[in-house]
Amino acid sequence: ITTLINHKDKPKRSDKTLQAIQRVGQAVNLAVGRFVTVGEAIANENHELKEEMSVACIEARRAGETIAQLTDVASLDHPESDSHITIFTDKTGVVKAARLLLSSVTKVLVLADRIVIKQIITSRNKVLATMEQLEKVSSFQEFVQIFSQFGNEMVEFAHLTGDRQNDLKDEKKKARMAASRAVLEKCTMMLLTASKTCLRHPDCESARINKDGVFHRMRLALEQVIEIVTDSRPNGENEMAPISIYSGIKEFKNKVEGLRENLYFLSKENLSTMLEVILEHTEDFTDSAYTSHEHREHILELSKQAKMELEQLVSVWMQAQNQKTKDLMEDLEVAILKTCQCMNELKREVHSAATSLAADLLKYHTDHMVLKALKITGVEGNLEAVAEYTCKLSEQKEQLVEMCRLLRHVSGTEPLEITCIHAEDTFQVTGPQIISAAETLALHPSSKIAKENLEVFCEAWESQLSDMSLLLREINDVFEGRRGEKRVYLSLPRPGKHNANLKALKPVKLDTEEQAKIAKLGLELHLLTSDVDSETEKWEDQENEIVQHGQGMSSMAYSMYLFTRGEGLLKTTQDLFHQAEIFATEGTKLASALHALSDQVHDDDKPLLLLEAEKLISMCKQLQITAKASAQGKSATFTKVDACILKTRNVMTLLCQLLPLCCKLLRKNKAGNGCLKAAPPWKEDRIRTGTNARTPQRRVDTFGIKSLENHVTNMTFLESK
Repeated sequence: ITTLINHKDKPKRSDKTLQAIQRVGQAVNLAVGRFVTVGEAIANENHELKEEMSVACIEARRAGETIAQLTDVASLDHPESDSHITIFTDKTGVVKAARLLLSSVTKVLVLADRIVIKQIITSRNKVLATMEQLEKVSSFQEFVQIFSQFGNEMVEFAHLTGDRQNDLKDEKKKARMAASRAVLEKCTMMLLTASKTCLRHPDCESARINKDGVFHRMRLALEQVIEIVTDSRPNGENEMAPISIYSGIKEFKNKVEGLRENLYFLSKENLSTMLEVILEHTEDFTDSAYTSHEHREHILELSKQAKMELEQLVSVWMQAQNQKTKDLMEDLEVAILKTCQCMNELKREVHSAATSLAADLLKYHTDHMVLKALKITGVEGNLEAVAEYTCKLSEQKEQLVEMCRLLRHVSGTEPLEITCIHAEDTFQVTGPQIISAAETLALHPSSKIAKENLEVFCEAWESQLSDMSLLLREINDVFEGRRGEKRVYLSLPRPGKHNANLKALKPVKLDTEEQAKIAKLGLELHLLTSDVDSETEKWEDQENEIVQHGQGMSSMAYSMYLFTRGEGLLKTTQDLFHQAEIFATEGTKLASALHALSDQVHDDDKPLLLLEAEKLISMCKQLQITAKASAQGKSATFTKVDACILKTRNVMTLLCQLLPLCCKLLRKNKAGNGCLKAAPPWKEDRIRTGTNARTPQRRVDTFGIKSLENHVTNMTFLESK
């Protein structure tokens, strides 16, 4: 739509231009038609919003058809003829249709979103109501019946929240949703064994405490899911996210480096306050009993140095505000670099302190000796030994909680911060629950259900320890630049990183003129991503390696198209070149998958497939060479951008030919089993995981659904017990 609205009227119009305009118009109309079909299906299933949804769908369809009519220009010798109104004779008509389309599409999306939110809330309410019944049951038979219903309701809730998690664009909310759903997954099994234990030993206080803890935690997790879905907090509270040292240093450095551009945009008091907050947080390390003496001394020393560097910076900064001499500006640049270097060293030191502690603790507790001892002494009924080992578990819990708090400070991204907070909560809650389960077993050493209950809680503890090893690896990856938030490539040069002459490296962006020059190429890339997405949607097996690589490449190509318009996550030319390298790597992986496919197809088809794979490898190598080549100056950088987009377009063109070919060969090879499928109805589609071509991470597996479903179907064993 933006392309059509911004289309410049020129006296001379080539056939290629007319065909491109018509193709865009038809693509818009076709997309609107598919969109509206889904909207109408939703309307038919939700009578309370049917009228509003139907009106919005009719408006959208009408607008799409109008755009198609106004862009029907390719077959005309004289597009401006009075007999046929087109985009050239009635530009305002396209503008009006576009506005109507955007407003009606937005309305459909909002209404559909309201329906989804309502479904999740209704599902949550069902789960809560059944949980209340489970809390009050007094017989095994009644418990079996109600838990079977509860299991089915949890499966439905898992599907709905899994789809919602996949749709969330905010990475922080996505991480919170994942944490809440992980709690619900683990607590479902805990609720089963804890309730069974309570039913078997109704007078046991530790068994009741154990069960109550599980119900309480599940209710909190359910509440958090609804907060995320509805974007609200109870009693109108604002969410106060804890500030980490990493994010504090990042913000502080941004402010300091901003002085290069503007000496007056903040006060010295603001900078001093920001540093004070960071140094207060370092006390979490210096006050911790688990921080080594060496790390503590280094952190204190760097904190003192940071104060001195800031004092020097403020002094030069105040002078530069009064008199902008060359010498003073050079002194300011030196002060900025020294301050930022000191903060980097402080960040490195706290990172080392946190990760080395975590590595040591995880290694030390990997044998789970305390848990094993609790199980043995519980079965023996040795209350004194159980009390001794519960004290040791409490000490271990405090160590792990402290480890999570320190890791949060250096996690590097908000999603990882949230994962650290979730891990801390898990250790805080699971520790006492293991203790109450162990006490119950010690009081009833012959009870099989009490033994099973302790096993479940111990498994949850062991699972969280295992997750911590993965989390530690991710935190180290972010710090070392191997991965990070989608918006930032930590491996790219940043101001002052490779800087011998004290001049800051400024990231380069395309200016308006350059965007205009490359717009046509960008549009071609956009249309190719749509074609690739259409081809991948036709495959029945969405898990196929070829489809996965194709979808990934389409997503990256779309990001590169957005860059040509000055939009999206790629902000600078360096970001674009980095993306082009990753795109080429993904293409090479696709070529490997094609080679693997060639081993499965008939001999007659193999040469063609191998030829296309070699073409792809060659194109990807050329793109990698171009992306890695150095470019000095504005003109050379733009030429490199143009070459990267062009070569990406060529790869995408080949991909458009490869996907239908591969699907055809697979279908032929499977002798009629087929790899094409019809589009599923909306009702079926909404419980699948999404395949949005614009989302890098396309699938979010619903929590433990298969295991939960299997467990619910096997509930009859309870009656025999």
